[in-house]
Amino acid sequence: MFRWWRSSGEKAAKVTKNPRFSKPESRTALVRRARRINRELAEIYPYAHPELDFENPFQLVVATVLSAQTTDLRVNQTTPALFAKYPTPEELAAADPEEVEEILRPTGFFRAKTRSVIGLSKALVEQFDGEVPGRLEDLVKLPGVGRKTAFVVLGNAFGRPGITVDTHFQRLVRRWRWTEETEPDKIEAAVGALFPRSEWTMLSHHVIFHGRRMCHARKPACGVCPIAPLCPAYGEGETDPEKARKLLKYEKGGFPGQRLNPPQSYLDAGGRPAPPLGAG
Repeated sequence: MFRWWRSSGEKAAKVTKNPRFSKPESRTALVRRARRINRELAEIYPYAHPELDFENPFQLVVATVLSAQTTDLRVNQTTPALFAKYPTPEELAAADPEEVEEILRPTGFFRAKTRSVIGLSKALVEQFDGEVPGRLEDLVKLPGVGRKTAFVVLGNAFGRPGITVDTHFQRLVRRWRWTEETEPDKIEAAVGALFPRSEWTMLSHHVIFHGRRMCHARKPACGVCPIAPLCPAYGEGETDPEKARKLLKYEKGGFPGQRLNPPQSYLDAGGRPAPPLGAG
């Protein structure tokens, strides 16, 4: 299925020779393929969910801001102490920054994140009576909250459809040739046009789950990927099934997931909760 080639001054590279993707794809064919991929991912990850622990919209917006430049697992190991000490926007808005910094230190960039979560808490208190707003135009006004964070909150705390364009989402939709756009807002628009609005939130979970578990940035586990026949980029990663299986992460690889308190559906499917901070 593959050949090796070397152009002048270039390193050897794997080139996909899948005849299905050797010709331009019509818009209708793209829509059908994209929706089939989402259906396949829904079967692979029936327990897909936001991987940040939260009990209310305030906890979710704070946790999402903290997830920048770190893993959800690290955030989940850190936020219990934060929310135990500052359970409401009012209390976090009045917090001593140095004390918050010490709690957030494990998440990296803790000074900037402290400014953001205290700032957004003050904005919630001063502008929204201490309540997280359920509108995109209001959420993006909060310190540290962009469209990606806003759609995480809208989709998972308010049930309002949105597409979360994180690094995994960007990587996979370009590998799948759903779009060639590189700017998040343009990716959001291009991919959103391929699916009914009602599917946007779960689509985001499916794609992000697949990016974290199987279709990695450096070594995709192509050899065990169930959607390989639908993927133009098949062959960028390890195609040998045995070697590819060793690349699987989280519950697909038999390891704990990222949430300390995951949904019951995840546990029922064999997932294991992540350990608390400091656990052996």
